[in-house]
This record gives sequence, C-alpha cells and structure tokens, in this order.
Amino acid sequence: MNPLNTIAGTIIGGFVLAVIIALATMGDLTINADSLIIWLHVLFGITWIGLLYYFNFVQAPALVDAAGDDGGPGGAGITKYVAPRALWWFRWGALFTWLSGATFLMHSAKYNFVDVFALGMSGEVFNQSSMTIGIGAWLGTFMLFNVWAIIWPNQKKVLGMVEATADQIAKAKRVAFLASRSNTLMSIPMAMSMVGAGHGGFFI
Repeated sequence: MNPLNTIAGTIIGGFVLAVIIALATMGDLTINADSLIIWLHVLFGITWIGLLYYFNFVQAPALVDAAGDDGGPGGAGITKYVAPRALWWFRWGALFTWLSGATFLMHSAKYNFVDVFALGMSGEVFNQSSMTIGIGAWLGTFMLFNVWAIIWPNQKKVLGMVEATADQIAKAKRVAFLASRSNTLMSIPMAMSMVGAGHGGFFI
C-alpha cells in the first residue's frame, strides 16, 4: 500500500527517510541528542505556528467572507469538519513544541533552563545568549498558555462542543480571536529570538 495514501503513512515515511539520510551522512554512529531534540522541536513548531497562521491568514477571513455571502454555502463545513481537526493538531503541536524546547534547555550543555527563563541574569555574569533564547522561551510560554487556557476553551463554545448561549458564543469568538491574534503577533519576535540564539544575536 502506498504510504502517501494516509497521513500516518506519510509522517512515518518522512521519519524513515530522515533516519536513512542521517545514517548515510553521519561520520560515525554517535547520536547528537541536542540535534535530535531540536529537530523534533522544529517539527512540532512548524505544525503549531503553521496552523496558527492558517487560522489567522486563511480561515478567519474566509469565514467572514462566507458569512457575508448570502448566496454562498456558508462556513458550516469549515466549522464542522476543518476547524475541530485543525485545532487538535494546533493545541498538541503547541504543547509538544514547548515540551521539546524545555527538554532541550534542560539537556543542553550550552544553555541552562533556569538561566534562560531568568533572561541570562541568574549567574554572576550576564549571559547574552540565554537572554536571547529566553525572550523566545517566554513568548512561547505565553503563547502556549493562550492556546490551552484561552483559545481552546472558547473555541469549544464556538464550535458547539460545549453548551453555551448566543451571548456566550459571541464573547467566546471575540476572546479566542484576540488571543489568536496576540499569538500571531508574538510569534514574529519569538522566531527572531529562537533563530538569533542559534546565530549569535538578533540581527548580527
């Protein structure tokens, strides 16, 4: 059976191909644990932020257009079939992005988990690199909180997964929208901090 016929087969195939490439190009068979963790962190992050951008750049404007189109099919198909599935990948992508990032900070020889969240100021000497990645870590933490404590509970009301009045649904839409837009805003400096930490600074 063609693995591309299912999402599970495609993901498994991607991992198998990655392992083959890694084995074929390694100088020896020593596994670099930090690189492995960062690779997973990036994969989870692509899933999370990719869906965040989908919600903000594609789905939300499309639902507005659908609501204003009297002769159109409306947005029921999106809210019934697309949004719940996208939100599943979105929230778990967010959690595993944060957990894999935290695992890296606890495992890494370069960074110290406490110093990163103290923005490089927990030791006797200020650590610029810890501050750079720490800004990204804090932004990612705020974003994770938004996903699980604000966006998801309110989206459950919007999508009819939990019972809510019309007023509660209207309020939930607005709260989830603002939290999602806040995450989109924070994702830009978060990416700058994460990339900057690996390359010596923000713009140098």
